[in-house]
Amino acid sequence: MKSKAITKNHAFMQRLVILVVVIVLYLFFYAMSTSFRRYTTLIQICNYMYYILLMAIGVTFPLITGGVDLSMGTGLICYSVIGSYMIRINGWPVWAAMVLTIAMGVLVGFINGTIIARLELPPFIVTLATMMCCRGMGSILTNNYSGTWPAAAEAEGWFRSIFRIVTPDRTPIPVGMVLMIVLIIIMSFVLNHTRTGRYIIAIGSNKEALKLSGVSVARWHIAAYVISGFFVGLAAIAYAATFPNITPGTGAGFELDAIGSAIIGGTAMSGGSGSVVGTFLGVLLISLLKTGLPFIDLQANWQQVITGCILLAAVTIDMRRNRKRA
Repeated sequence: MKSKAITKNHAFMQRLVILVVVIVLYLFFYAMSTSFRRYTTLIQICNYMYYILLMAIGVTFPLITGGVDLSMGTGLICYSVIGSYMIRINGWPVWAAMVLTIAMGVLVGFINGTIIARLELPPFIVTLATMMCCRGMGSILTNNYSGTWPAAAEAEGWFRSIFRIVTPDRTPIPVGMVLMIVLIIIMSFVLNHTRTGRYIIAIGSNKEALKLSGVSVARWHIAAYVISGFFVGLAAIAYAATFPNITPGTGAGFELDAIGSAIIGGTAMSGGSGSVVGTFLGVLLISLLKTGLPFIDLQANWQQVITGCILLAAVTIDMRRNRKRA
């Protein structure tokens, strides 16, 4: 009990530190750039956060099992491209394309989880393989189609209002953040107060003990990747609703931002612990860096360098914490 209390205290302190860093960074960018203070900057941060946050919430669960999901970035583009193809070329209604998009994410998540849990193959290799498959399948199934989902002004463009509405005076309002907060609350409850969450945490902390207790470990291991796939499907819809063009074969690297956010937020690389709220704070930090650095005349590549340094620091802290517990 004492060990658990110490772990929770460490996790709380890590989330508190991230929150303080986010506030300091925001104030720094605010002071250094008058352009950063514009309302459009907030919209820009939200646009980036939607799809990265959805992927990050999902990947938190495989990471807690001690695994990873590298197929998210290319999967997001693949599902979004196929959805666009079905709307524009085959005349599907948007709601049907949205269902298909989520279903494809769940299917790939199920395939990842089944191979990892049943065949006991390394998650890195399995999800790397599906990442490569997703990169090619979007182009193959749509014959290299590059398109968009319906614009807000079109009859089927209603889905964009899930994430952003525009007032009569043309002011955009990021209503999607309300949905993000609801999902964070729901998934925090799932992780901390349901059997699914308890078993997923147990897989990462002591898989053999869970097996000996008679629990079907494979079932819950698969569930972690299905959750990840479900959120990638949602992220594909958010991406389509936010950005004008979707190009097949892209998306590689999106998963690194999502995984990095979860780790920065306190999810242990070795598995066994994690927090959806911490993941949200990690996404907020990375989104702020990505948006704010260009305003102080730093190249976009510096965002990767600084994010990498922050990620390295988070992993180092996590490893030291694990050594102390051991």
